Amino acid sequence: MELAAGGFSEEQFWEACAELQQPALAGADWQLLVETSGISIYRLLDKKTGLYEYKVFGVLEDCSPTLLADVYMDSDYRKQWDQYVKELYEQECNGETVVYWEVKYPFPMSNRDYVYLRQRRDLDMEGRKIHVILARSTSMPQLGERSGVIRVKQYKQSLAIESDGKKGSKVFMYYFDNPGGQIPSWLINWAAKNQSRTKREAQNQRDLIKFSANPNILQ
Repeated sequence: MELAAGGFSEEQFWEACAELQQPALAGADWQLLVETSGISIYRLLDKKTGLYEYKVFGVLEDCSPTLLADVYMDSDYRKQWDQYVKELYEQECNGETVVYWEVKYPFPMSNRDYVYLRQRRDLDMEGRKIHVILARSTSMPQLGERSGVIRVKQYKQSLAIESDGKKGSKVFMYYFDNPGGQIPSWLINWAAKNQSRTKREAQNQRDLIKFSANPNILQ
């Protein structure tokens, strides 16, 4: 599998495009978690960790694909509205742009942090422009683990966006992370399953895709 710049393969970018066109939910036990505001969220149990993977599909009728992709990549803007961000910045490491992100967790839990690669490609699929953004955790000696903060070592995300044929956007997102530490998987999954929380976070997912990425709070 040939890797493109940023540590992602061409195949991975086109897989996200394909899922935007035709959701890949067959052949696995994907469960519909919630539908709200034009967004559907599915989950699949990862048996190795006891946690869930998520897929989000939907249409945002009032925002263009280019704007969504631009703001999604805008880390500085995210710091203005996301109350869970403790620290967020990009750094060049070994010729690659790496993102460092520390997330606030409520007391008495320790904060989590992420070190990950992220890349955007604007692709042409039979004359249709599709914005694809991929991200996955990585390890860099320049960004070592910090005392009192738990490093999230299993994180991956993909996002594909195209025009809905009108003024809005058709979107697909995949997300998984393992926050680690001493949080039992049953507790994390219970929080995601709680109906009132799920509806609120589903709306956050709509805002996430619309304004910036914040899928972590689904876990």
